[in-house]
Amino acid sequence: MKRGELARRQASRSSRTIELSKERLEAGLLLEKFPQVSQITILATYYYDRTGPVLMVQTVNIFPNSSACFHFQCPKKDCTHGFDLSPDIVELVGKGGKSARGSAACGGDNGAGSPVHASISYEITVQYNSLNRHKKTGQKA
Repeated sequence: MKRGELARRQASRSSRTIELSKERLEAGLLLEKFPQVSQITILATYYYDRTGPVLMVQTVNIFPNSSACFHFQCPKKDCTHGFDLSPDIVELVGKGGKSARGSAACGGDNGAGSPVHASISYEITVQYNSLNRHKKTGQKA
């Protein structure tokens, strides 16, 4: 790899890290976005390509004082994209659901020319504050 290309990739990765920091700040806290939630746990399994070997398994616990940004970086070194689980989490909490499973492919560019170079399968588990959950769904405690 040429020096100019390497420098461009490093600058792109650094720029994306700054963007993610801004996203986390702008997202606010879980407590602010979902006051009825006491914890969200995400179990993510990262794969090379769509069904390739497992790159890593990660468990993320999100507490009320954690950022409500649900974007996870792609594990591929030179990728500038990642996985945004926000729509799934917003839908799950909006319905008062306890868990959901899904998968996603990274649409970023890692310079290898592969349209899908990484993917994840995930399980989201939501724990609610008992009184707030009943108020949100209209049920009596």
